[in-house]
Amino acid sequence: MILVLLGTQNNSFKRLLEEIEKCIENKIIKEEVIVQAGATKYETKNMKIFDMISIDEMDKLLEQANLVITHGGVGSIIGAIKKKKKVIAVPRLHKYKEHVNDHQLDIIKAFSKKGYIKGIENVEELRKAIEEIDDFSPNKFKSNTNNIIEIIEKFIEEN
Repeated sequence: MILVLLGTQNNSFKRLLEEIEKCIENKIIKEEVIVQAGATKYETKNMKIFDMISIDEMDKLLEQANLVITHGGVGSIIGAIKKKKKVIAVPRLHKYKEHVNDHQLDIIKAFSKKGYIKGIENVEELRKAIEEIDDFSPNKFKSNTNNIIEIIEKFIEEN
């Protein structure tokens, strides 16, 4: 099962679901897809879509997932890598009115640089990322406050 996490932002991230839909139609994705969509409204027969998922249910779904595809939210990324899941992260972008700025690009780059996730910059790269994910071995995430502070400090310094 592939778990897609779009967070709880008030902005839509329909572009990502449209690209996942293409991957399903083109048989790149062959397994069940469950989506926590937040404010993103999307109709399809190919995915199970929920606005919100309880913490307990999210925990169960993360345990079951073979892959997590997520927006660039820190909570979604950390939740998945703590469960030792392979993660493909795609940023919400300001130019599409998906967020107030492009900070998710920087968050994804920081986690990718540490080898925790496979980050991409554009939804059009999703197909290739899915095709390559089996060969991706994520570094083990060290769950500690200093690690998170280091990532956030680096992000602030570079911006």
